[in-house]
Amino acid sequence: MPKLLLHHVSLPVRDVELSAAFYEDLFGLTRLPRPPFGIPGVWFGCGDRQIHLVANPSGTYRTTPTVDIADVHFAFWTDDFEGMVTRLERAGFSDALPEGDAKRMLLSRDSVAGFPQLYVLDPDLNTIEVNAAPM
Repeated sequence: MPKLLLHHVSLPVRDVELSAAFYEDLFGLTRLPRPPFGIPGVWFGCGDRQIHLVANPSGTYRTTPTVDIADVHFAFWTDDFEGMVTRLERAGFSDALPEGDAKRMLLSRDSVAGFPQLYVLDPDLNTIEVNAAPM
């Protein structure tokens, strides 16, 4: 069997620069060179993996600003979970916000998975998990 590793996750976004700023500001991702494809986009480095944002005027199929952990999502791992919680809270995310608020954070410091997890939405309602899973 050939060895496989995840290379990148690609996300559809309506406004490339708005979404790029979100990922740069909240997660500290840095832009990578990107070939001149026929559609706008931005590539980010994340450790030895990548996140690709691709312009899609229709955005995602999601229409409601509600985090759904059973929906498509990807996860960032962090070695400073509480630091990430603080960073997100400073950006206006909170687990105290009502359901349907785009800045509502689902937060579980003692999740059934056995490690801390949180979930937030990006500007296009893509679901992002941040966790401190054992490495």
